Amino acid sequence: MKYLIVGLGNIGDEYQGTRHNIGFTVLDAFAKASNTAFSTCRYGDVAEMRLKNRQLVLLKPSTYMNLSGNAVRYWKEKEGIDTDHILVIVDDIALPFGAIRIKPRGSDAGHNGLKNIAQMLGTDAYPRLRFGIGSDFPRGCQIDYVLGHFTLDQRQQLPVRVDVACEAIRTFCLAGIQTAMNTYNNK
Repeated sequence: MKYLIVGLGNIGDEYQGTRHNIGFTVLDAFAKASNTAFSTCRYGDVAEMRLKNRQLVLLKPSTYMNLSGNAVRYWKEKEGIDTDHILVIVDDIALPFGAIRIKPRGSDAGHNGLKNIAQMLGTDAYPRLRFGIGSDFPRGCQIDYVLGHFTLDQRQQLPVRVDVACEAIRTFCLAGIQTAMNTYNNK
């Protein structure tokens, strides 16, 4: 079985380590834990690895967040991966910092990366792992907050929360989305 694991973020040094790039951060940690390296390919940085009897294609799109669907569609078709074997890792301001919510489908909730993926795939029925970044920002400052860096306290907690997200990815691939949801949602 093949899986496409997609971490959303924006390319460029100015976005590295920002809340909006948590998808890249999680995927980097997942690849590092498996001694897997990314290579620059069409539409993004890609790494391939095995997890027991599963083949995983890890993708960090280079299309910028709002056009992530181009990369997802290309690698889905190139690798012949079923839509229900795609997992998109994305930031979510509606969740408290570090909270994880896995869903098999759903709305984009105003997230332009998810909106573009749904447009390019022709469906919103693809699994996603939402990583909470919190919403501690004054009215009208959402963009600055999302594109800003985690607080010192959050940076100290981040490695543990990223490890939990990596475990959730493994569970999704090995035991299925229902088990992943039951195990990691609301933790």
